[in-house]
Amino acid sequence: MGEFSGYGRVMPVHNLCDYFRESIDTVIAQQGVSLDPHATHYVVNMMTLFSRSEKLYEDDGDTYGIKPLALMLADAADAPSSEHRNNLLQRIGDVALFISGFFVDSLANKPVDIDYYIHMGENAYGSLSEETRGTFRGNAFADIYRELAIKFQVLTDVLHEVRDRACGNSDLNVLRTYEIWRKTGSRRAARILREQGVVPIESSKRFRH
Repeated sequence: MGEFSGYGRVMPVHNLCDYFRESIDTVIAQQGVSLDPHATHYVVNMMTLFSRSEKLYEDDGDTYGIKPLALMLADAADAPSSEHRNNLLQRIGDVALFISGFFVDSLANKPVDIDYYIHMGENAYGSLSEETRGTFRGNAFADIYRELAIKFQVLTDVLHEVRDRACGNSDLNVLRTYEIWRKTGSRRAARILREQGVVPIESSKRFRH
């Protein structure tokens, strides 16, 4: 028996991994998106892992929390080995996906928003795919990392839907939904806006960090 927590609501679940797998598979099918099953399996395992706070948050003795992505990237650039660098790139991608997918509302009115997290996550997974290709690790994961990089924004839409269903989120913030659409081009956000009578107008340029 496990627990899934979101926005203060705790749900008892028999098996957390199975819960995430079934929820994500259902949303993927309903949204009609194309995702490699191996990439989906990776995301399920990542979500299950990060449901344990000690795996998501870092404790260096002085501070406890999630290190800013920019500092993680600086650590990766100064990493003493390619293995250490790749581990840091993986964490950047994983944390960026988890936060932008499940805690997007916490980014509102912050110095960096969801578009920054998507940009960092895409680049981290993309670099990881290139740097591991041809290695033992790459033989198993390079194509998965590439899929995660290419479909990063699609995955955030999937996780937004999983989050809202799990939390029974009925309070729609139209302005926040519009911000997400404007910054990411989210198909899900565009659909929700249209359902509310708001017609998003495509722009030739969309700001990205």
